[in-house]
Amino acid sequence: MNDRFTRRSALRTGLALGTLAASGLPAFAQEEERKVVEMFKGEAEAPVTVIEYASFTCPHCANFHKTVFPQIRANFIDEGKVKFVMREVYFDRFGLWAGMLARCGGEMRYFGIVDILFEKQKEWIGNGEPATVIQNLYGIGRQAGLTQEDMEACLQDKAFAEALVAEYQKNATADEVSGTPSFVVNGEKVKNMDYEPFADLLNSKLES
Repeated sequence: MNDRFTRRSALRTGLALGTLAASGLPAFAQEEERKVVEMFKGEAEAPVTVIEYASFTCPHCANFHKTVFPQIRANFIDEGKVKFVMREVYFDRFGLWAGMLARCGGEMRYFGIVDILFEKQKEWIGNGEPATVIQNLYGIGRQAGLTQEDMEACLQDKAFAEALVAEYQKNATADEVSGTPSFVVNGEKVKNMDYEPFADLLNSKLES
């Protein structure tokens, strides 16, 4: 699992926009307030709900999305059996920036950008220099069809960043999340696992 959830780690991410400004991004006036929307795949009324808590900078999360999630998507989500909710965890500023970028594209583009962020995690984090990370994230956004102006405006939205961090703190505290990835399946907190035991768990929930 990645870094543990603490109030201090959440406060660090709350200051992340200051580093964005220091990276040379211009300030934009926001025309309308961005809303924090719960992002999910699958049928809203599916019999089983899986909530994943994941950080975009967590290697274990990237591995889950590369090896386990595609099978869950094909065999459970696409079949209407599972509603899969993605809740971002912000242990660091890069994870917050990546989450903001994913949400810049709205609900239609969100999971496509999430897939790229996990698939190319090592590449976009690169050398760990903030300015480099920002440019790499821009590249992913352009790949998803976002304009430079839209991305800069989105990533400079301090109120949006603060709202995301507040939502993360509230949910992670309520579900007692201590690391990533973590899962809540129909209200039951479960640890990260390979596909076979995860499928067994989902099937047991479907049968109950």
